[in-house]
Amino acid sequence: MPTVRFVSDQFDTNTLTSRFTRSGQVRWAAFSFVALLLTGCGSDYPLGEEQRSAAEQNTSTLEGSTTGGGSTAQNSAMTAWRAGFSSLHPKVQVQYASVGSGAGRAGLIEGATQFAGSDAYLQDEEIADAQQTCGADGAINIPAYISPISIAFNLPGIDDLNFDAETIGKIFRSEITQWNEPDLAALNPDVDLPDRRMTVVSRSDDSGTTENFTEYLHEAAPDVWTDDPDGTWPGSLRNENAQGNTGVVSTVVRTEGAITYADDSLVDDTLGKGTLKVGEDFVPVSAEAAAAAVAVSSRVEGRGEHDIALELDRTTTAPGAYPLVLVSYLIYCSEYIDPAAVELVKTFGLYVVSPEGQQLASDSAKSAPMPEALAAEAKAAVESIAVR
Repeated sequence: MPTVRFVSDQFDTNTLTSRFTRSGQVRWAAFSFVALLLTGCGSDYPLGEEQRSAAEQNTSTLEGSTTGGGSTAQNSAMTAWRAGFSSLHPKVQVQYASVGSGAGRAGLIEGATQFAGSDAYLQDEEIADAQQTCGADGAINIPAYISPISIAFNLPGIDDLNFDAETIGKIFRSEITQWNEPDLAALNPDVDLPDRRMTVVSRSDDSGTTENFTEYLHEAAPDVWTDDPDGTWPGSLRNENAQGNTGVVSTVVRTEGAITYADDSLVDDTLGKGTLKVGEDFVPVSAEAAAAAVAVSSRVEGRGEHDIALELDRTTTAPGAYPLVLVSYLIYCSEYIDPAAVELVKTFGLYVVSPEGQQLASDSAKSAPMPEALAAEAKAAVESIAVR
């Protein structure tokens, strides 16, 4: 049976992401590039013999394929979700390209994919752009994956360091360039910081992780981080850059003295991690601390009933909360023309937001299961997807 097949993390999406603006005005070239990813024909059982065996023994009658792409932060969880879903519905193929949140949103808006993964919710103008593909109500944001963003660094012999928002902002603006400079040393009086120059590494692609990171800095350290939050790294700031979460982490792993921001699930165990000053305390990075920050968030105003875009409180002082967090969304059309597509996306989406799906992501990607109330809202949002 013909399928859509992506090759994950094997191509440069700068060509794609440079062709659409953050305002959501996607250029025709974005569609052309994404469409190239949708060619090809693959095995009916892309996950191998285990899936084939499950298909032969499973009684599920659901079959077909659904395609998506986007967030690199979400990729580890997506791999686990695809595997778990295939054991329940082995005749269904869920394909996902880990190409970055911006490219994922572009693909959905242009109708090249049926869903997107994004660490940043659709802006109002993007929802309007999606109306031609997705119907009068456009597309909806459904939380699926909660994870802290680590400040990860490569300093042999040092496993953790204290940071506050102002110091992080100064580092990533190259106002702090040495590891033993006074601002950082004052936060870490018991650490012998080396007299070594920092190598700052940021994302080269349009990234939801970058948008969450810059939003945190803009709100928690506004005097230092004067740039508006954006998925594209400020062009005025010159540093090292790499593609995707895996790219920045790999760069730091091989570069002594380097520092970056990345989804915690992808940070190599050989790297040190920052603890974040929240109120008067320093909070270590963890899934539980990320969930505590999300629990004090609110819905973005002015959205439809089933659009669950979340406004995160980056300046919270709630005990144990880690506000440098990302909520990664599954973005679906509110309506699809094909009834079979609706059945596929709804069945997969319900699996992802279910307790089983959330626990699977937690086990495989160190993410935080959604709070119970948020999971119930996400379930209702998936169920609202309809045939146009």
